[in-house]
Amino acid sequence: MSRPRADVAFLFDVDNTLLDNDQVTDEMKGNLDQEVGTDRAQHYWSIFEDLRNELGYADYLGALQRFRDSYPHDPCLLEVSHFLLNYPFADRLFSSALEVIEHVGQWGPTVLLTDGDVVFQPRKVERSGLFDAVSGHVLVYVHKEKELGDVAERYPAKHYVLIDDKLRILAAIKDAWGPRVTTVFVRQGHYALDQEAVLRYRKADVTIDRIEDLLNFNQTELTRNRDAA
Repeated sequence: MSRPRADVAFLFDVDNTLLDNDQVTDEMKGNLDQEVGTDRAQHYWSIFEDLRNELGYADYLGALQRFRDSYPHDPCLLEVSHFLLNYPFADRLFSSALEVIEHVGQWGPTVLLTDGDVVFQPRKVERSGLFDAVSGHVLVYVHKEKELGDVAERYPAKHYVLIDDKLRILAAIKDAWGPRVTTVFVRQGHYALDQEAVLRYRKADVTIDRIEDLLNFNQTELTRNRDAA
């Protein structure tokens, strides 16, 4: 779909940027322990990590499918699947996440730019209310930092503002787009709070402690051309 070129477009990550995915994972771990027991749960997470290394993104349902190969007659797996598919993601949005989307949306289109599988990640986006908040403007890739050409083609803009909890992603996209993008680092979640990981990458143009802090920014502060050192 061809769209007119906007002056600015806002690209939001989902997990641990707009939505507390760490809490979702913690609650899934508790549910899995309860349903299948600690030993089998550890087996699931081993499969999960192997699959993440293989695919490059978290695939909870894919790992559950592989996990079933080891326990084909365990009816508890259906309960685990039900827990995942019907999880109340709307309850895990960070404070003012929807207000932030509305706030910046007065200046340009808002788009969700996220990594993940093509089933569970869209489900999460829809059930959280984020799909409606961005009027269905959702992009899901395996490695979003490698898909900037597609992003720019689908949502052409003179300038982009990228909001993410991973400095690795922010640095990679800054290297690719330079002053064409303002990078905003949200210090939420385990990736953002891993000091060793943070020190490996260049600083973002803007650093905030919580997504709600964006409510304090105006258009000029977020769209001026920057080139972080």
